Amino acid sequence: MVMTDKMNNNDNDLIEKKIDSKNVFDGHLLHVRCDSVRLPNGNVTTREWVKHPGAAAVLPILPDGRVILVRQYRYPVQRVTLEIPAGKLDSPDENPLDCAKRELAEETGYHASDVEKILTLATTVGFSNEFIHIYTAKGLVPGKQHTDDDEFIHVVEVPLEKAYEMVQNGEIIDAKTIAAILWEFARR
Repeated sequence: MVMTDKMNNNDNDLIEKKIDSKNVFDGHLLHVRCDSVRLPNGNVTTREWVKHPGAAAVLPILPDGRVILVRQYRYPVQRVTLEIPAGKLDSPDENPLDCAKRELAEETGYHASDVEKILTLATTVGFSNEFIHIYTAKGLVPGKQHTDDDEFIHVVEVPLEKAYEMVQNGEIIDAKTIAAILWEFARR
């Protein structure tokens, strides 16, 4: 059996030190960087990574236990996905809670009286600095969906147990959605 070390301050022998950094691409959402780094053994290499402003997502839960998900086409994976409402932070100082509430209202039309943070997820630590803050929302009041001009979304209500099954059988593939559904399912 392999034993793992607990997280502690004895990890200095793992730290890579940035020597130089270059912008490779600056887009509307993503910024690609290429950094030269000195490895713990003294060698120098490069690290290509995506700078992301961060995001927030929310799992809306109806009083009867159904969850509200959104169906939308995701170009990078060339398919329609089932996800929790989410969006990027508008600025580095935007409160993720405010972002989660905004995305809930925009994508589903719902507003919530009770929003609770459940976790922060580092989405792809190998090539991005994105953190997504995930919440649950209860005390939902329906309203009018008002998506962005480039968003085409269908709102879907699914029993939590069914959503859990959809995670298990691969119908739900989105990482933030999987994390939120598994978290909520484990709490019940």
